[in-house]
Amino acid sequence: MSEETDTPRGLVIALLGAESTGKTTLAHALAQTLAGEGRDVVVVPEYLREFCDTHGRTPRIDEQRSIAAEQMRRIAAAAAAHAVVIADTTALMIAVYSDQVFGDTSLYADAQAAHAQGCDLTLLTALDLPWQADGLQRDGPQVREPVDAKVRAALARAAVPYAVVFGSGETRGDAALAAVRRALAGPPADADAESGAARWHWHWHCERCGDADCERHRLLPLG
Repeated sequence: MSEETDTPRGLVIALLGAESTGKTTLAHALAQTLAGEGRDVVVVPEYLREFCDTHGRTPRIDEQRSIAAEQMRRIAAAAAAHAVVIADTTALMIAVYSDQVFGDTSLYADAQAAHAQGCDLTLLTALDLPWQADGLQRDGPQVREPVDAKVRAALARAAVPYAVVFGSGETRGDAALAAVRRALAGPPADADAESGAARWHWHWHCERCGDADCERHRLLPLG
C-alpha cells in the first residue's frame, strides 16, 4: 500500500470579476511588483480569450465545460512549477457566464469545487471602473451587476472568502497588493493547523462589514 504525499505547489491568487473591471491589468501589475521583489511568479492568462481569438467567435454551450477544465489545468500546471501564480480568472467565471448567457447552471458544482481546492486567495474586482468595449468577449455594461451578483453567490455557496478590490490606478493595485502580502505571509506562528488540511487558506476579514449592498452603495452611489 503506497503512502499518499502532498506535492508542494505555489500560492494561487485568483482574480474574478465582471467584464471591464481591470482583471488582466491588475494581474500583470501584481506580477511585475512581486517579480521585482525577487519572487518566482507567473500569470496564467484567461483561456477563453485565447479560444475566442483562435476561433473568431465566442464558445457554444457545449464547449463551456472543456474551457473551464482547461483554465484550471493551466493554473494547476503553473502552480506545480512556480512559487506564486496569478490566475486571470478561473473556471468559476466560465460557470457564471454559462449561466448568464445560456441559462446553464450545470457547471457551478465542479467549478466551485475546483476553485475552492485550487486557489488560496480570491480577489474580486469591483464595478467602479468605466466599461470599455474589447472585442468578442464584452457583452455590455448592463451585464456587469448581474455577473457580479452571480460571482458572489457562487463564492458564498463554495464557502470561499474573498477580498473586493476597488479604486483606480495605484489605489486599486495597492489594495490588491495588501491582500496578496497578507496571503504570502501565511498564518500566524501560533495558529492551529486544521485537521486534514493540505495547506493553509487565507481568510478575508472586512474592517467595515460583509454586506455586499452596503459596499455597492459606497462604490456605485445612486442618483
